[in-house]
Amino acid sequence: MLGVVFWEGRLVDSCQERADGSLLLTLSEDPSHRPRCGRCGSDCVLLHERRRRRVRDRDWFDRHVWLDVPIRRLDCYQCGARAAERLSWLDTGERITHRLRAWIEALVQILPIAHVAQLTGLHWHTIKRIDHRRLQTRYGTFDAQGVRRLVMDEFALHKGHRYATVIMDAERMRVLWVGEGNSREAIRPFFELLGKEGCQHIEAVAMDMNTAFDLEVRAHCPNAEVVYDLFHVVARFGREVVDRVRVDQANALRSAPAQRQVIKRSRWLLLRNRDNLGNEQAVKLEELLAANAPLATVYLLKTAIKEIWFAPSVRDGARRWKDWYRLAIESGIAPAIAFAKRLRKYLRGILASAIFPLNTSILEGVNNRIKVIKRMAYGFRDSAYFFLKIKAAFPGKAR
Repeated sequence: MLGVVFWEGRLVDSCQERADGSLLLTLSEDPSHRPRCGRCGSDCVLLHERRRRRVRDRDWFDRHVWLDVPIRRLDCYQCGARAAERLSWLDTGERITHRLRAWIEALVQILPIAHVAQLTGLHWHTIKRIDHRRLQTRYGTFDAQGVRRLVMDEFALHKGHRYATVIMDAERMRVLWVGEGNSREAIRPFFELLGKEGCQHIEAVAMDMNTAFDLEVRAHCPNAEVVYDLFHVVARFGREVVDRVRVDQANALRSAPAQRQVIKRSRWLLLRNRDNLGNEQAVKLEELLAANAPLATVYLLKTAIKEIWFAPSVRDGARRWKDWYRLAIESGIAPAIAFAKRLRKYLRGILASAIFPLNTSILEGVNNRIKVIKRMAYGFRDSAYFFLKIKAAFPGKAR
C-alpha cells in the first residue's frame, strides 16, 4: 500500500537503515501497473532491459530517504523507440523525485542555498540547478506587454567597477530585464527584445544622468520622454558640492584644530535628509550651519533643488529652476557654480518630472534587495542565475 500511495507503479519490498542513519527502501514493480513509453506515453508490453537506480526522496522527519528503484527500458510499438518507462513521480534520467524537488524549490525561496544543502545533504550545485530550472521556467521568458513607463539604473555586480543594469516597469513594479554592463551596447538587447512596436508605446523613462542610457532610449523610443531622477541629482550634488565645500572649509581651519574636527566629522549631518535626523543631530546641524556661511549656502541649495522635481507644472518647474540657478551662480562658490552649469544641459529631463512623476527610488529598493540576495548566496559566479533571482524577487503587482 505504501508504494501505491507514494510511488505509483512500484511496491516496497524492504526498508533498511544505513550506517549514516538514512533509510534505504527497495522497490519492485507492481504487476498490476502497465508500463508506459517514456517518449510517447503509450502502453508497452515489450521489455528491452531492466536496470536499478538509486534515487533520493524527500526526508521522513530527520531521516534522509533513498530508493532502490527498478527502471525498465521498453520497446515501443507506437513510436518505435527504446526508451525508459514513464513514471509519474520521477523524471527520466533524474536521481531525485518530484516530491524532493518541490521541497527544495520551496526551501530555496526562504533560505540560502548553502543552508538548504546542509539540511538536505544534497550538493550545492544540485540545489542550484534545481532552483535555476524553476526560475528559468517561471521568469526566463521576456514579457513587456502593455509597458508604458520604465525606470533603469545600474548596480555593482562585482568588485572592480563591474556593473549591471536593471530595467523595471514603473507602473507594475516588475523587473523586466537585467543585463551585464552599463553602456549603450549593454542595454541595447532590451530594446531589441521590446521590438519596434513596444518601443513606440514607451512614453517615459526615468534614469540618472547617464548619457549612455539617454542616447539609447532616444534612439529606440521616439515617443519617450527622458526623466532625470531626483535621488541621483541630489546625491551627486552632495558628493560634488557639499562634500567639496566641507573639505575646503576644514582645510581653511588648520590653525583651529577643534573647529576643523567639527567640520570634518559633519559629512553625514550635511548629506542626510533633515527629516531623518534625530533631535540631537538636528541641533548640531543648526549650530554648524549658523557658524559657517559657505556650508549653510550649499546646504540651502541642496534643499531647494528638490523643489524643482515637485513642481505642479512645467512652467512652475522652470520658474523654480531659474530661481535656484540664480542662487547657485550668485553664491560665488565655485563647486556650486560648476554644478549648476553642468545641470543646465539636463533641464528638459528635469522639468519632465512635472508631467511624468517618475523616479528611480524604487530601484534603490531593488539595489538593496540585490545586496541581500548576494549575501544570502555568498556571492554569485553565475550571472544568468543571479539575474533570474532578481526578477523573482520583483514579480510585479497583479493587474
